[in-house]
Amino acid sequence: MYNVLFLKMRYKVIITVALASLIGFLFLYKKGVFDREENAYSDMKLPETVDYNFHIKPILSDNCYTCHGPDANKRKAGLRLDLEEAAFKELSENPGHYPIVSKNLKKSRLYQVVVSDDDDVLMPPPDSKLALNSYEKKLIKKWIQQGAKFEKHWAYIPPKKKSAPQTENTQWVQNEIDGFILEKLEEKGLVPSEKAPIETLIRRISLDLTGLPPQLEQVEQLRSETDIAKIVDTFLALPAYGERMTQSWLDVARYADSHGYQDDSYRTMWPWRDWVIHAFNKNLPYDEFLTWQLAGDLLPNASKEQILATAFNRNHPITQEGGVIQEEYRTNYILDRTNTLGKGILGITLECAQCHDHKYDAISQADYFEMFAFFNQVNERGLQMDAVQAGRRKFFADPPYITITKEETEDVLSFIHMDSLSQINVMVMNDSAPRTTHILNRGQYDQPADSVSPKTPEAILAFSDDLPKNRLGLAQWLVDKENPLTARVYVNRIWAMLFGKGLVETSEDFGVQGSLPSHPKLLDWLAVDFMEHDWDIKYLLKKIMLSATYQQKSELRSDLKKADPENKLLARAPRFRMSGEMIRDYILATSGLLNPELGGPSVKPYQPAGLWEETNAGGNRGVLTKYVPDTGEDLYRRSLYTFWKRTLPPPNMTIFDAPTRDYSEVRRQKTNTPLQALVMQNDTQVLEAARVLAQRCIEATPDDPDIVATMFKRILVRSPREEELLTLNSYYHSALEQYKNDSESAEKLIAVGEYEQLPVDPGKTAALMLTAQVIYNLDETITKE
Repeated sequence: MYNVLFLKMRYKVIITVALASLIGFLFLYKKGVFDREENAYSDMKLPETVDYNFHIKPILSDNCYTCHGPDANKRKAGLRLDLEEAAFKELSENPGHYPIVSKNLKKSRLYQVVVSDDDDVLMPPPDSKLALNSYEKKLIKKWIQQGAKFEKHWAYIPPKKKSAPQTENTQWVQNEIDGFILEKLEEKGLVPSEKAPIETLIRRISLDLTGLPPQLEQVEQLRSETDIAKIVDTFLALPAYGERMTQSWLDVARYADSHGYQDDSYRTMWPWRDWVIHAFNKNLPYDEFLTWQLAGDLLPNASKEQILATAFNRNHPITQEGGVIQEEYRTNYILDRTNTLGKGILGITLECAQCHDHKYDAISQADYFEMFAFFNQVNERGLQMDAVQAGRRKFFADPPYITITKEETEDVLSFIHMDSLSQINVMVMNDSAPRTTHILNRGQYDQPADSVSPKTPEAILAFSDDLPKNRLGLAQWLVDKENPLTARVYVNRIWAMLFGKGLVETSEDFGVQGSLPSHPKLLDWLAVDFMEHDWDIKYLLKKIMLSATYQQKSELRSDLKKADPENKLLARAPRFRMSGEMIRDYILATSGLLNPELGGPSVKPYQPAGLWEETNAGGNRGVLTKYVPDTGEDLYRRSLYTFWKRTLPPPNMTIFDAPTRDYSEVRRQKTNTPLQALVMQNDTQVLEAARVLAQRCIEATPDDPDIVATMFKRILVRSPREEELLTLNSYYHSALEQYKNDSESAEKLIAVGEYEQLPVDPGKTAALMLTAQVIYNLDETITKE
């Protein structure tokens, strides 16, 4: 008994000592990390002039606004720090004291509480897990000493077009963009990278403008071209340009071929997608592109094309389930349109003000429902049961909708590809139900409060009395050149498309909690230049592509790895994985399988069997309960046309980070998971493409000793380096030796896919197919650089 007690006590002592040691180690480790961080901050040089927007506001937003910001419901101590007037006002709960006193640190309560050693006084409170580092405290100190000047949030100030900076390295500069980039590089003592080889630039430009790799014939034709502008013009003129631009817009517009929710039944919205392709290809100016989609039906003598464009507003999920509360779902649809306007066009988190005043941005709940009011005049219901019944037979559209006939697609709507259909119905907008809009308490449909009229947040730009109080007035407000957001947001999105991330990394959020622009003067210059050139999207793309910044090599130099590992300063071209759609299209194009047909109804390529059945919640009724792949050429259409079911989007695209399209999405995640590798190694479409490419290469030149090099160049646009060719040739000949005496395995391997088998040697096909698959799985193949 004694021994047992002794052992228990001994173990307790050992465990206690061990825990104490561990805690001590963690404390010392944490203290060491903290000390290292503080030493790093202490070495940081303070700016000559502390800027409120770029130095002070981020500190206040991250650490103070939760309790002392725009949200009146969460505000403490009667203190508000996001407004200049309130920040200099006497504290109501502490008379005689002021949050900030210009040029007076002792009387500035804000400074005193952030540098206090007393935990009862210190702000932010220790239990908030927030803390200012030494550099941030010094910034606040210097800002107050310099007068504590406030400014409107940077993104709400209309952009100004300042002249491009003068730089030392004038030879590198090709247009104004380079001046702004080079200014920051020279400040950091860095130099830009060399110009990329012409083959690399051709591939880069082709992928950016068409979403497809260039054909070898195009490369041979353009490689001697010294004027990059002509190369850009070549790809801008291709129909594939409109498809490429539309692919990105579908995420913003939350486009899908099904309604969503539990039943997730079929809808016909693809004619709107055909219109978007048409609009980009004819280079419809961005201001008109927005106006037609938001309010085309309200334009004077609106054409059917302009009305069709308003289907943008009806792309949201719509329930087809019995038993729902009509007003609840009708309200949800309007909320969706309002939020899509905020995120997709204005680049602000408008939805955060649905239930209460925005916690960080100067947008009240009243502001939110005044924006909501613009979309609240449509004669629609939460559930249209007659449309459900009609949908199974013919219409697939909830009213209001327009009917498009075969005759119209042969005339005024020739961009719509109806094939054998005689007519189709597409949901559009029609303000035919005047309603009074109310602020909804806590955002709940059944708790109306004060009534409001259509209006826009004054913090962004006041709504002029000269504008009509409808969606057309809203569209005119959006494209007003004094609107600080619309042009900035779009040029930033185009920049992100070309460089992997925007000058403002949070493309969806230009608010207080969003990222600050890495090059604010460049962003403003681009926005104003875009508007000055009549919102010309092709002009904007070409302007960026003709810069030396865009044309750099992408290699990561050792000095850049240390000074700018995230490439925020853009001393090199970026490298980033292409989207799932682009990867699939790339493989189809290089194998020769791609069907270039433009527009038309969505198609169903290969997909693992049983997925729709497993996720179907609506029983066996409806046309979307079982996935039946298409056959023939429809299997090889561009991914833009792949059928998009909201409850189960195309799985291979989902694995490569495509959104569900339940709501507007501006910036896709970029992940790297084992599932992505499994898709590239096992997907039927990839294996079939490798097989077809192999058979075509063999058929064209059966005795070509350089067949591996030929195939490599066809996929990657360039010739293989010596070590690459040695490795691939070795792999090919090893596989060839294996299948030479095992025709059964070769036949089994190459049986993948529905595309016809060409009459070439099965063993050679199998060996070359595996080699093609290796090249398709290279990082370079699926990377845009």
